[in-house]
Amino acid sequence: MQSRINIDSNDKNGKILLIGRAETTAVDTSNCPSIQFQRCLNIPDAIVAASTNDFCIIAMVAEDFGESTILSLRTIRKVTPNSKIFLLTQMWQEPKVVEFVRSSSNGTKLADDYYILPVSFTLLTTDSEQSTNKQSEAELLTQQRKRIEILEKLVMEDELTGVKNRRFVREFLRQITNQAQKESLHVTLLVFDIDNFKQYNDLYGHPVGDNILKQAAVLMQKSCRKQDVVGRIGGDEFAVVFWNLPTDKSVSLDDKSREERRRLESEHPTQVINICERFRSELKKTDLPALGAEGKGTLTISGGLATFPRDGSTVDELFNQADQALLEAKRSGKNRVYLVGEEKQEAK
Repeated sequence: MQSRINIDSNDKNGKILLIGRAETTAVDTSNCPSIQFQRCLNIPDAIVAASTNDFCIIAMVAEDFGESTILSLRTIRKVTPNSKIFLLTQMWQEPKVVEFVRSSSNGTKLADDYYILPVSFTLLTTDSEQSTNKQSEAELLTQQRKRIEILEKLVMEDELTGVKNRRFVREFLRQITNQAQKESLHVTLLVFDIDNFKQYNDLYGHPVGDNILKQAAVLMQKSCRKQDVVGRIGGDEFAVVFWNLPTDKSVSLDDKSREERRRLESEHPTQVINICERFRSELKKTDLPALGAEGKGTLTISGGLATFPRDGSTVDELFNQADQALLEAKRSGKNRVYLVGEEKQEAK
């Protein structure tokens, strides 16, 4: 899974400034042999370089989004107003960086766009002389960009429902659990599917089944918070990664007693269960005309919850535990969500 920063052929003689400590494996420049890249590990050196060189792009690895970053970007923008400024960030930081890119400081936009690491710089080139339909270079470049955007979207999104796909969810879960170890973040994985979905497909046909999956995806996204990640991982099975932003933490789990840590860690599943209940409630209200007069209220879901690190410390462990809780919910009559090994905390 790799983001792509496209460089117009008109800029092939330009320079690009990379700021930060990103590993070479995280930033790939091998596709642009004619482009001159300059690296600066810190902001002061980057400001000096930006003031004495003509960079077409300045790409900065964003480790935080505080006042220091605002000041740095404001200074870089001032010394090189014609350069495009891109932020390179981790997947789990996307909710923050979206707001950061959209904001401005004293009327000046801090950054032009952002990309999720790892990223690859690619030089878009065309051979207009061999073009049989005599299209202009600009038109060919536009078409090439669109093709790349479609391919990149397919890598991350489920084509049917528009939510993230299995590959994205697993990678995101890996990154956010790594970060959770550093910042004591709450992370919970939900795996759920639609009860008796095969019967809907067999009775009403696959187009109706597809419509049900789309509506379920939309309703779950509406029920979740902006940072939570919703994905379809196969068939009628979905996964949701719930996590709290560092700035949203009401408590720190550091230096707490074992009993107090256990109590605090249990708070996040309670919040998640409330979200699950809201989703199940909305699902009951949804009109499904294709299912006939009794369409409303006929859909239910069963799900299993696993919390990091209590129920698992790796992606595979969390998925295995959530799957086991889902199976237990099915055995117990469906239309419910279970925490791992704790039937008393089901969302009925």
